[in-house]
Amino acid sequence: MAGFLRDELTADETALIDRAAAFARDTVKPNAAAWERERRQPVEALRAAAALDLAALEVPKDAGGPGHRYMVKLALCEEMSRADMGFAFSLVNTHNVAARLALSPTARHREAHVPGLMKGEIFGATALSEPGAGSDFSAIRTSAVKTAEGWRLNGEKGWITNAAIADLFITYVQTDPAAGWRGIACFLVDARRPGFRRAEPYALSGGHAIGAGGFALENYIAPDDDLLAPPGEAFKLAMKGVNGARVYVAAMCAGMLASALETALAYGASRETFGRKLLDHQGLNWSLGDVANDLEALRGLTLAAGRLIDEGGDAVMAAAHAKKFAGRVTLARIADCIQAMGAAGLREEHGLGRHLACAKLAAYTDGSTEMMNERIGAGLLKTYGPLS
Repeated sequence: MAGFLRDELTADETALIDRAAAFARDTVKPNAAAWERERRQPVEALRAAAALDLAALEVPKDAGGPGHRYMVKLALCEEMSRADMGFAFSLVNTHNVAARLALSPTARHREAHVPGLMKGEIFGATALSEPGAGSDFSAIRTSAVKTAEGWRLNGEKGWITNAAIADLFITYVQTDPAAGWRGIACFLVDARRPGFRRAEPYALSGGHAIGAGGFALENYIAPDDDLLAPPGEAFKLAMKGVNGARVYVAAMCAGMLASALETALAYGASRETFGRKLLDHQGLNWSLGDVANDLEALRGLTLAAGRLIDEGGDAVMAAAHAKKFAGRVTLARIADCIQAMGAAGLREEHGLGRHLACAKLAAYTDGSTEMMNERIGAGLLKTYGPLS
């Protein structure tokens, strides 16, 4: 089944996504189970994807990138997640750092880092969360103190995609605890500099291609020109980025769910029980119809939010709706696809078990389902009230 975002793309954009789909089919899908068994990030495959320009999508043309719009990234996330969401999430996070640094006012960032990120020579990550601060982003405690040398950073970050391999981290820190979110600033942290200590990657129940983990900063000195966003601006920048992340996570969920449905349908069309194809049994047929129904609803919410982001509109509510619905239906509907295949649905070669584990990861990534309820609840009156 073709990607649901393809109708939104130009011919050149479609050609890029076709390359991504072929790479997902020929490289990611055949190897994803082994990567998971080995609990490692496939650096060699990430570099191969970067060689196809898949880590440079939104990097502007004047910075050496193709300058694609957000919808292209959304389509990439869907296609890659059909094979493995963990790989897709790792790839897109390096891309995000490249796109962010391409807009940096510091020439050193643009010239020294962006080309390497686009080529997969180095990797990037974004560090918002901490062991004691996840959804409550304003509660971060990693500190930044101004010194004659620049800024001295101390603290610990956690639950970071690409933490296991990243060289560069877009890192959010607190400069003034009394100021709350207004004291948060954003720095570029280089893992190759003194004062950076990488933690062991997390041993999760699945999704190890994400490379989730953390790091500690111990009197790490950040030069003044590594300040990417000053206090008062960094928090708003982070929240804007989170809206985009929530929507592409929803696209990833749509890709996993579409893959699971295709697998279950192919199995049901070939397997016979009691003298009939599995799909001819009404109970199974109807259960997969429910999967398709929720898949189409998820696609609609994701597409609407993606269009709004590309248009530069206020995407807070649309992103929350897409992300909440993705978290609510993807896990259950992938489980339905497994059930439709009987015990065969648990076999590693079908990939549904990997999708199931990643669907649970997606329910927390870039805001839990409960946080989406908070966002939607806060906007109810403005969006749906009598005076809206």
